Amino acid sequence: MAEYSKEELFDLILKNPEEYSHYKEGCDELDLSELDFSNTTIENIDFSNADLSGCCFSEATFTEVNFTDTDLTSADFSRANLVECNFSGSLLNGTDYSYATVNYCNFTDADMAGAVFNESDLQNSDFSAAENMDAVRFDESTIWPDTDMLPEDFDTTYTKDLSSLEDDEDHTVSDY
Repeated sequence: MAEYSKEELFDLILKNPEEYSHYKEGCDELDLSELDFSNTTIENIDFSNADLSGCCFSEATFTEVNFTDTDLTSADFSRANLVECNFSGSLLNGTDYSYATVNYCNFTDADMAGAVFNESDLQNSDFSAAENMDAVRFDESTIWPDTDMLPEDFDTTYTKDLSSLEDDEDHTVSDY
């Protein structure tokens, strides 16, 4: 089977997804790290078990893309539109989903530590079995799915850093 460079694989994904899929079937490891997929439209592609760390997916559109068990460390999905994508078992440390629309996506067993969801729309996505949700960053504009799609102990209430809060005149220190 022919060996492809990262750039050649990138072109296959965009221009000949069938050939990419055939090639991927014969691969144990697939290194697509640090590629720039920004402003692309990708449908029904299998990125499972690939290294996509450091990739830029900014303003891209993904429909039914399989990211199962994929390394997406520090990937940039800002302003992306993701529909029915599977992130099960993926490593999402530091992955940026700011301003993204993430609908009907599955995050079962995904490691979310350090993921950023500022002003993201996450409606109908399943985070109920995601790991390290207590270590994600988000703001008051983040739209979360219903509570049955979130871990039981996850608090979607945005709280500012306590050091930035102004002192309240009525605040009294109680004795223990």
